[in-house]
Amino acid sequence: MELSTRYNPQDTEAKWYDHWLSKNYFHSEPDEREPYSIVIPPPNVTGVLHMGHMLNNTIQDILIRKARLEGKNACWVPGMDHASIATEAKVVKMLRERGIKKSDLSRDEFMKYAFEWKDKYGGIILDQLKKLGASCDWERTRFTMEDKLSEAVLKVFVDLYNKGKVYRGLRMTNWDPEAQTVLSNEEVIYKDENSKLHYLRYKIEGTEDEYITIATVRPETILGDTAIAVNPDDERFTHLKGKKAIVPLIGRAIPIIEDRYVDMEFGTGALKITPAHDMNDNEIGERHGLEVIDVLNADGTMSEAAQLYVGEDRFKARKLIVKDLKAGGHLVKDEDYRNKVGRSERTDAIVEPRLTLQWFLEMKDFAQTALKAVETDEVSFFPEHFYNMFNSWLKEDNIRDWCISRQLWWGQRIPAWYYEDKIFVAETAAEALDKARTELGKPDLQLDDLHQDEDVLDTWFSSQLWPISVFDGFETNEELNYYYPTNVLVTGWDIIFFWVARMIMMGYEYAPGLLGEAAKKEKGIQPFNDVYFTGMVRDKDRRKMSKSLGNSPDALQLIENYGADGVRFAMLSSAAAGNDIVFDAPFDPETKEVLNESKLCEQGRNFCNKMWNALRLMKGWEVKAGEGDAINRLAVQWMEQRLNETIEKLGQQYEQYRLSDALMMLYKLIWDDFCSWYLEMIKPDYGAPIDAETLEASLSIYERLMTLLHPFMPFITEEIWHNLRERADGDDCVMSKYPTAEAYDQALIDRIEQAKNIVASVRETRNSKGVKMKDELALFVQDEANSRALFELTGLREMIIKMANLSGLDFTSEEVPNSVSFLSGKTQFFLELNQEIDTEAECKKLKEDLEYQKGFVASVEKKLSNERFVNNAPAPVVERERMKLADGQAKVKNLEEQLASMGCQ
Repeated sequence: MELSTRYNPQDTEAKWYDHWLSKNYFHSEPDEREPYSIVIPPPNVTGVLHMGHMLNNTIQDILIRKARLEGKNACWVPGMDHASIATEAKVVKMLRERGIKKSDLSRDEFMKYAFEWKDKYGGIILDQLKKLGASCDWERTRFTMEDKLSEAVLKVFVDLYNKGKVYRGLRMTNWDPEAQTVLSNEEVIYKDENSKLHYLRYKIEGTEDEYITIATVRPETILGDTAIAVNPDDERFTHLKGKKAIVPLIGRAIPIIEDRYVDMEFGTGALKITPAHDMNDNEIGERHGLEVIDVLNADGTMSEAAQLYVGEDRFKARKLIVKDLKAGGHLVKDEDYRNKVGRSERTDAIVEPRLTLQWFLEMKDFAQTALKAVETDEVSFFPEHFYNMFNSWLKEDNIRDWCISRQLWWGQRIPAWYYEDKIFVAETAAEALDKARTELGKPDLQLDDLHQDEDVLDTWFSSQLWPISVFDGFETNEELNYYYPTNVLVTGWDIIFFWVARMIMMGYEYAPGLLGEAAKKEKGIQPFNDVYFTGMVRDKDRRKMSKSLGNSPDALQLIENYGADGVRFAMLSSAAAGNDIVFDAPFDPETKEVLNESKLCEQGRNFCNKMWNALRLMKGWEVKAGEGDAINRLAVQWMEQRLNETIEKLGQQYEQYRLSDALMMLYKLIWDDFCSWYLEMIKPDYGAPIDAETLEASLSIYERLMTLLHPFMPFITEEIWHNLRERADGDDCVMSKYPTAEAYDQALIDRIEQAKNIVASVRETRNSKGVKMKDELALFVQDEANSRALFELTGLREMIIKMANLSGLDFTSEEVPNSVSFLSGKTQFFLELNQEIDTEAECKKLKEDLEYQKGFVASVEKKLSNERFVNNAPAPVVERERMKLADGQAKVKNLEEQLASMGCQ
């Protein structure tokens, strides 16, 4: 079959993915093989594929495909998260478009609509992952709201409640007025924003013209003030001790209290206390027994308790009250002010502190468990420095109990039933009724007499069980015993506390009992052994790509334009572990249409074409029986050594999850060593055949290269694999055997590298002197021990002559007239030119090159002398700079020696 001149991913990617699925290659069942398991960070059921998903899932696919090639029982479990807040908002919007209000529906009616929405849109992102090449076990797809997983969540809630870890209490919480639900502290994102600091004066009760001034950015909350606090050490306010102030506009008298929380240096030194609307004010209010007045409704409008602006939105009320305060002479002044404002992670609404009755999980002991797991390397972080972030979240003086209830309908409903002031927590209504009958001594009590809690559990409460529940660990432990703990979790560092820490906590809490003592000792109890943190995908201006900013290209169209392999290469080639990647893929901001201008993706597509052309070249040669000549035998020997060297180093990169470095190592091996050098070394003269021995060796090498590259670029490698030879059914690259490293000859590799440098120097000289490649030149080498040892290698002299198009290569003990000299290692070479050499011009050029190289070396030395750069930059970046320095220093030395040999002054 004749091969097309260019590789076309549109012709191959769907074909091979369907083939892999038809062979059931991605499905896993427990057997005698070593398991290798990964659970997908479940994307929101509301989600569509974006660049962060592309990066994260490409990395998981690389790891799972490599494990499969190594003969392990690879199991990658896909699934979706029900995403309570985001999904409920989507369903409410859908209902609104149909003219239906959520408030007009019963809970059951709403849930029917929610599942209708989920069934229609919920699987979109998983289908899109297939376009990327994700080799998930699709038969194992799970959903956090499916019956079995929901039952596990309720079982854990009840167990934690019975252990005294879960409790219900009236606390100050973060309230999202748009979603109308409470949020955990971690779901509030604080941003510096421009505000106004309003200075307001409160009249002192019983005086004509005495006032106390406070400063606030939330003047609408003064309607809920129940005190003004000053520091007891602040002499400015000593005379006000025991007195009262009058709240402007509403005339309520409130006490002036003393509390050491007040910062005498901030604002006026006096602080308005609104216990219903500020976390710290609430604590002060509890200490002093202050009244709590809630002036806001759940939707962010002013409540009846506010007395003024009732029903108005909080921000409109802010404008109205500032206007009225000014008119009443209560506003002293305004100042521009930059402060941190808490916004909901899901809706971006400004969060209101609010006193609400919620369910909490006690976190102190759990936090210590998670910290110990990472400190002792039972769970290893890659890169290691993320432990610092982990520790800062979980350290004892920072951890807070987790608010786990949400005022929503979409989610696992809290399994708590109420009878008057009594609470009965149970996995089912029937169990709760039995409890109530027994504890209350009312055998005739009916279920209708009880009322179930209206709230649902935080989505993270269910997803924290993911590594256990996806294997139905709370029902049976057969699969859990086999696949748990999973090998690695691949996730973004931004959910290190939301999800990573909590999965570790629940793993240690439940896996021991679920696995049993024997399995616990053998397999451990952590949910995963390693955590690989990816960086954030950012645009060329280093902004995080997001839908809200509109700075992300259409991920699927990128695949359509460049092929999945091209996009995978683009992301991985610039994604060092834990570091953010700058992904510049130009697109039309109006239509989101991707333009063919992404250099990274173009490089990936060009790499595919390079490999395709190498295939076409080899398949296009005529073949003759027999063995290879000295050049071909040496070339094959060298390529085998380079292959083994690379396999060994790839193993080291995989161990450290340096997948970007691993890919670039393969890229260099395939593009430079195999395509650019090796194939040129063995390439027969035009029209001549190649010997069968060399061709077979070349096909075997290329076959192994495709297997090594397959985890990174699965489609092109599968296509080339099948075009290299006739294949039996089931002989696919995806299921081939990962090459093992054998001992390699470093000395041979070094000699060929020197030969390549010699050829490159000859070619460079040709270019600089305008000598055509077809013109044969003579090369002489200084006759000494080093050069004699170099050319003892059979075939090396012939290889250099062929690659550099030389008429001959001989030893000399004298300088060669009309020649240009250069050094390779410590050996000097003379390239004889068929023209007179302008020594003065040559010296001038060498001096210019020397000055440039010295400047380059100085700049790199300056960078490496910067301790901040060396300590904070990723290790591969620092290593690359050191390699640049060594290369530059070698060039300086080479140029100095050339200048000396030519007698340049």
